[in-house]
Amino acid sequence: MIHLVEIEREDTVQTTPVVCMHCEEPACAAVCPADAIKRTPDGVVQSALKPRCIGCTNCVYACPFGVPKYDAHPDMMMKCDMCYDRTSVGLKPMRATVCPSEALFFGSPEEVAERRRSHPVNEFNFGGRTIKTLVSVMMPRTHQRVDVQTQQIIRKNDLMNVVNRDGLIDNVNLLRMARG
Repeated sequence: MIHLVEIEREDTVQTTPVVCMHCEEPACAAVCPADAIKRTPDGVVQSALKPRCIGCTNCVYACPFGVPKYDAHPDMMMKCDMCYDRTSVGLKPMRATVCPSEALFFGSPEEVAERRRSHPVNEFNFGGRTIKTLVSVMMPRTHQRVDVQTQQIIRKNDLMNVVNRDGLIDNVNLLRMARG
């Protein structure tokens, strides 16, 4: 589970982790022409398979959460895969084991409810389309889903100018571009 935190990058040095939400119907996998992105039977959306990924970046643009990153050096998409090498054998994801405040928590909704006043929400509304995810964010008990307001259309050609120094298109650059 992760906490939903609003951050104004111009005003603070505070950071937030960007983890894959592991959608029930992942847009990144649906738009992959090489069928390189797979969802495991237990719901984990994995990074692109190296031998199959053609580096088209469709997944980067399709993800409503801005999670997949295109890395120009190996010419492929990379993202959080919930440390599947660990979680598939019963261990917690690495981020959850090292987070001292438990802002990143790996466990059942019941386990997290015991630790928080807020409750886990895994339903997001993007302009009328509801997306359900394996990962939840913590919200006040009055909220049953997160309504995301879309304010600007971002086109693929616009994104070519927001590649960072590591050759990645990241959500920080996307946010700056959306703000104008």
